[in-house]
Amino acid sequence: MESLVKYPCRNTLFQELLDIYGSPLYIYDADKLRQTINFINTSVRYKNTQFRFASVTNGNVSLLKIFQNCGWGLHANTPGDIYLGLKAGFAPENIVYSGSNLNHDEMLQVLEWGIRTLNLDSVSQLELFCEVYSLFVESQSPGLRIKLGLRLNYPDLTGDSRIGVHPDEFARACIIARQVGLKITGLHFYRGTGTNATTAFTEAIETVFNIAKQLPDWEYLDFGGGFGYPYRHNGVEFDWEFFGTELTHSLENLDIPIELVIEPGRAAIAGCATLLTKVVSIKWQKDKQIVGVDTTVGNLSVPSVHGGYREIIAYPTTSTSNLYFTDVCGNTTYSRDYLGRNCHLPALSINDIIAILDVGAYGYAMSSHFLHRPRPAEVLLENGKHRLIRKREDYSVLLANQVI
Repeated sequence: MESLVKYPCRNTLFQELLDIYGSPLYIYDADKLRQTINFINTSVRYKNTQFRFASVTNGNVSLLKIFQNCGWGLHANTPGDIYLGLKAGFAPENIVYSGSNLNHDEMLQVLEWGIRTLNLDSVSQLELFCEVYSLFVESQSPGLRIKLGLRLNYPDLTGDSRIGVHPDEFARACIIARQVGLKITGLHFYRGTGTNATTAFTEAIETVFNIAKQLPDWEYLDFGGGFGYPYRHNGVEFDWEFFGTELTHSLENLDIPIELVIEPGRAAIAGCATLLTKVVSIKWQKDKQIVGVDTTVGNLSVPSVHGGYREIIAYPTTSTSNLYFTDVCGNTTYSRDYLGRNCHLPALSINDIIAILDVGAYGYAMSSHFLHRPRPAEVLLENGKHRLIRKREDYSVLLANQVI
């Protein structure tokens, strides 16, 4: 169902969406998403740049199509990411796999899907890939062109991380690849999830370049991954323009042409989405308001992914200027089922609307059936219209694939 109305205020829009699609409800603003994509595009002016959306943050096909239509490729952490990307219309050559710990059958599946750029996480994974590649080429695709990269593990830059290959292992990795007629041509630098400190990237540029030069066949650099988003709107924000200027300047001063890959995820999509929920209960503990809503923490990512905070806005039916410390609680008795704590909200009533902001990344993607609640629907807003992009689950989903 779609509406052609241009909405005068959010409260009117939110109420109509909840009346049509039910509560709780994820809503995505396509226009805001495109604005963010364009801003990131124009911030990195290096000519030989490819942007690839890190779909680990959100795998809704309708949203992936927006990235594809904006000229981005896809950055896949798992075969499931690749599967969804292909369904969204991404060409296999515009998908790069950068993941961990695939088994033999999964690596074979990745090749059968046509993925030809892979950043591998360990020498062990490289050995397995070369084994699978040799059998695949022999049986199906002689002369296959593969672009192989290594994910970087260098504690001075990446910290205490399980991910990646240390430069001390580069020489061995190159020998393994050459044994099957391949070269290691790429380096993937992953700074760490949700990094808002721009200098954590810019100050690493020279070191990353020097490490990449240890690869005798270096052709491309995947420079993250890991770009943050300011969930606290008055907090530190990643400076895309400064980052783009510094990286472009450094690349243009290299004596060899390097292909640059940038793979934003959270930074691109977090801010375009809101989780709407309705108040179902109110109680007061002295001066603190305890608000119960019809969603649960199971519909949001774990706190470690977003620092345990998202901004919450209330839309009360009764106008008041007084604000109270408020805990927003989910519809379970799980002791940690808080969607927000000590929020400054007005006194609320049953059926008032609460909006949890910035849920585009690791929102629905990390939602689960924990606490045995079906997951919400998803709706896309675009050019004054709205449409359903994922149906609401019902309780039957809890029995899916069970053998009774």
